[in-house]
Amino acid sequence: MKLGKKAVSAARIAGLVAAVIATPALAHHSFAMFDQTKIEQLTKATVTEFRFANPHSFVVVSVDGANGKTNYALECSSVNMMSAAGWDPTTIKAGDTVNIAFYPLRDGRPGGMLKTITVPDGRTLSGW
Repeated sequence: MKLGKKAVSAARIAGLVAAVIATPALAHHSFAMFDQTKIEQLTKATVTEFRFANPHSFVVVSVDGANGKTNYALECSSVNMMSAAGWDPTTIKAGDTVNIAFYPLRDGRPGGMLKTITVPDGRTLSGW
C-alpha cells in the first residue's frame, strides 16, 4: 500500500509532535549540584510548602537565623519511592515543625537534597 504525500507529511508531523512531548519525560538532571560529602542539619524548621509530586517531591522550610528567616528548598525522590519509605501527601503540612538532615547545594545557596526528616509524629523518614 502506497501512502500519499499528505499522509506521509501528517505522519512526520505527528512523529515530531510526539517526540517533543516525550522529551521532557525522558530528561533528568544530575545530582552534581548537591555536595554529598557533607550533611547539614536544620532543627526546628517550619514547613512552608510540601509538594508530593513527580518527578521529584520538594519540601520547603523556613528557619530563624541571625539575619531573619531563611527558606530552604529541599529536593526529594519520586512519589513512588517516597511512598515506599512511608510518605503520603499528608505526612507534613505548612506550619509543621521538623528536623532535617540534607546534602547542601554546592553553590552555597540555602537548599539541597533531603536526606532525612523527623516529622511531627516522631518518625524519621528518608527523602530518597
